[in-house]
Amino acid sequence: MRLTRLKLKNVFVVYFVVSAAALMYALLQLGQQCDCTPQMRSSNELVRQKDQRVLHLQNEVKKLQKQVRAEEEAERRQLPTIYAVTPTYSRLVQKAELVRLSQTFLHVRKFHWIVVEDAANRSKLVAEILAQSGLVYTHLSVPTPTIHKLKESDPNWLKPRGVEQRNLAIQWLRENRELSEEGVVYFADDDNTYSTKLFDEMRWTKRVSVWPVGLVGGLRFERPLVEGGKVVGFHTAWKPTRPFPMDMAGFSLALQLPPAQPGGQV
Repeated sequence: MRLTRLKLKNVFVVYFVVSAAALMYALLQLGQQCDCTPQMRSSNELVRQKDQRVLHLQNEVKKLQKQVRAEEEAERRQLPTIYAVTPTYSRLVQKAELVRLSQTFLHVRKFHWIVVEDAANRSKLVAEILAQSGLVYTHLSVPTPTIHKLKESDPNWLKPRGVEQRNLAIQWLRENRELSEEGVVYFADDDNTYSTKLFDEMRWTKRVSVWPVGLVGGLRFERPLVEGGKVVGFHTAWKPTRPFPMDMAGFSLALQLPPAQPGGQV
């Protein structure tokens, strides 16, 4: 029995010594630096390669963006210019309507806005709106003769409005644009709403283009009547016996047409 106890004691002593030695070795190892240089070099090389790849892709993207901008600019130069003529006059909602129009026109490529005030002089309000619009524009003014002005009691259809202003815009085009220039003239009143798709359609007008206009003349829409690809009449309610019974928003002209007609007016 004593021999057995002695053997067990020896076993415990040996176990304790071995465990203590192992613990000391582990503690010593924790205090030593690990030679991880090869692994770190490999990681740094991977990071460097990835950075180079990202830089290369960024440069490729910049080249593509530059190429796209150059192509868009070349395409824009080839587009006919749209000259939108807008008569306007001083009233409570004038600023709101001109700002609304300018926000629409910003989405139209190759666009020139001709704004003509019904006044003896150009106003500061309209000048500031145009300057802040981001558009290419021309600012003009001419007063409507008193004899042609509507009285407060007159219905809005009694006398034509904006005639002097549109004619001044045509005169400006005749004096400042060449007949060889590709372009389109459109009369865009400031109290209307326009789809940008309309300008894509009218841009390629060869002589005259016509289309429907909604919510006008007491109807849901007015439109040209077409047979065999030719306009043979107009669906309209107000004075259908007029030579061209259509709204001013319902047609565009090739730039060469108004300047080419000496004395031509609306």
